[in-house]
Amino acid sequence: MVNDLGHEENGASAPPNMHPSFLKVIDQKRRIKEKLSKIKHKIGIYSAKGGVGKTTIAINVAYTLMKQGFKVGLLDADIDCPNITMFLGITDKMDPHAPLKPIEKNGVKVASTAMLVDELKRPIIWRGPIITKMLGDFFEYTDWGELDYLIIDLSPGTSDAPLTIMQLLNLDGFIIVTNPQKIACVNSVRSGLMAKRLGANIIGVIENMSDGRPSKNTIDAVEALKTELLGTIELNNTFNEYSDSGIVPVLEDERTYLSFDGIIKKILPNSKFDPEAVQAGNI
Repeated sequence: MVNDLGHEENGASAPPNMHPSFLKVIDQKRRIKEKLSKIKHKIGIYSAKGGVGKTTIAINVAYTLMKQGFKVGLLDADIDCPNITMFLGITDKMDPHAPLKPIEKNGVKVASTAMLVDELKRPIIWRGPIITKMLGDFFEYTDWGELDYLIIDLSPGTSDAPLTIMQLLNLDGFIIVTNPQKIACVNSVRSGLMAKRLGANIIGVIENMSDGRPSKNTIDAVEALKTELLGTIELNNTFNEYSDSGIVPVLEDERTYLSFDGIIKKILPNSKFDPEAVQAGNI
């Protein structure tokens, strides 16, 4: 059976009278699944509101996993406003010809549209259909090789880009990023409800820019989404200085690493991933 968004369910094939656009999505999803078959786990980092630090959370989650011995990739899926390369100090470019080869930075494979454009300060002005196609190309034509985790930094909002990712990828789930502000938490609930509407798993919520204790707004958002609070990341000038300088905080600051280590300990069981098994070579 295929649902109203073109997803195949229970392994059944699409009915012969299905609209061609749905069939196209199903076929693309099949090709992407095959292309990404060497990636064990895929996690989206998401928020409907911009400015909550979603990209820095994605980066530090990825590098915490790498530091613990996992093979990790990091995809900047914020197609028209990519920031990951600036936070990582990456200036190299990818060869634009398929297959796209991610650039490795301190042990993590990274891909972003910022690696394909000549001038980052110029705006990438693309309509929704082009953004959707670019995302599909990233999934279908990027050669990630074997990975334990692919961390995907989504664009904010609830429209084309996150919708495309939810349609095309079989994700382990989404981590929702918020901050203590009420408006951020309201939008976090919107993010999570959209993901749930499309059948995606919510792994949990991270409160960024925190004073160390989860705010009432964040607790309300966690309860509304019927999920768990994965942790809080304190508002920290050192964290911001490292990020602005292209340095990954968890690689330099023990206190920051321990905060993300606590989050990772909660993520691993949700993704049905046994860290001891990977060390033993059993997965």
